[in-house]
Amino acid sequence: MDMSLDFQPGQIVSLEYGDKNLYAEVIQVVVSRQLCWVRPLLLTTHTPDLPLVTDLRDAPDLLWPVKLFRPALDTEVITILSQVLAKEPKAELDLAAKQQLNQFIHQLWQAYQEELGTED
Repeated sequence: MDMSLDFQPGQIVSLEYGDKNLYAEVIQVVVSRQLCWVRPLLLTTHTPDLPLVTDLRDAPDLLWPVKLFRPALDTEVITILSQVLAKEPKAELDLAAKQQLNQFIHQLWQAYQEELGTED
């Protein structure tokens, strides 16, 4: 059985692509369409030193194929989330954060579509 269909509301999940991870909170799993409705929390970019963290708490929700998500491990997100959640969210998502999220989603979607094309 696919574990991703067992996601629960409030659970933190991850979308990975390249050197980036999007961490989001599950709002609902739409089983009939195999989609996951999530609320983005943060985007990390892995660097040789410390990861660069972009706060996305004010970003729009996403509906994304559930099979692309994996459960986020507590050990990978507790430190990062505690740093971000300790700060007040900005009144509006800044332009750089919007661009980073849009670029990440676009690249991931393109890779996903290419993968679907090779499965035929």
